[in-house]
Amino acid sequence: MNYLQQAYKGENEPWKVILTVLVVSGLFIFNLIFLFFFADGFDVIEEQKKLLELVPSRNFWLAFNLLPFAFLLLFLFLFVKFLHKRSLMSLTTARDKIDWKRVFFSFSLITVITIGLFMVSYFSDPSSVTFQLDPLKFTILVVVSLLLFPLQIGLEEYLFRGYLMQQLAIVVKNRWFPLIVTSVMFGVLHSGNPEVDEMGPIVMIFYIGTGLLLGIMTLMDDGLELALGFHFGNNLMASLLVTSDWSALQTDALFKSTATEASTHISEILIPILIVYPIILLIMAKKYKWKHWKANLFGRVEEPPKEDYKIIGE
Repeated sequence: MNYLQQAYKGENEPWKVILTVLVVSGLFIFNLIFLFFFADGFDVIEEQKKLLELVPSRNFWLAFNLLPFAFLLLFLFLFVKFLHKRSLMSLTTARDKIDWKRVFFSFSLITVITIGLFMVSYFSDPSSVTFQLDPLKFTILVVVSLLLFPLQIGLEEYLFRGYLMQQLAIVVKNRWFPLIVTSVMFGVLHSGNPEVDEMGPIVMIFYIGTGLLLGIMTLMDDGLELALGFHFGNNLMASLLVTSDWSALQTDALFKSTATEASTHISEILIPILIVYPIILLIMAKKYKWKHWKANLFGRVEEPPKEDYKIIGE
């Protein structure tokens, strides 16, 4: 059984799917409804600055924002395990066990690329950032990031590339529709970030493109491991390396952008999507010998014979 077919191992009555989505995604849905319909004139960046003045530290603010993801991830796991009566392994990979080497490789790849691109940018124009290392604050930031970011990215990956992609696939019986829909949903989830308010809707191209990248990894590799590693490395670097007054992650990072506002150059949005991301996919494809791209991204999803799987608890 491939990764998308793993959903057939559980109970998939519509009410169970709807309940799971509403409980796990309810907070995000409420925030989006508020921003789109009731936040006319609401300045996300200014409000974030006001809140930062009220909390003890940026590390506290980061932890406060990341902790809800831990509870939502727990809810998702509980619903999958006891409501859908599926194993968490079936939500993670089609392999017999989680391939942690894949997680580490993907994490290392995006970390090296991010640091490399930052170094090129820094040595090209050192004035674009200022060094602001505070050893104590940075140490706390590292600890908070290592503890809580896996839970935050875990929720997003298990929800979008895992649960929703699998559930959509067994309904529509194909691969391309779940890939597109979950990527757009992933982008919409981030539409309330300060970067969108500062840079405009064009930044949604980056968020949706990142969702597509992670979805392609998942479908081609038959599991979440590469997406989990990439997402963790990306968010960890965003937390530790560079911060700014208009970024979603307000941290005591090593560097701070000197720009008073976000750049809106289209190249800064398109270069990762059109150049960096394809290179990453090519590296992974070569390493893991991906084949049958058309079938894996656009093929049918058929229910396997009953003897090939068994619902937990039967």
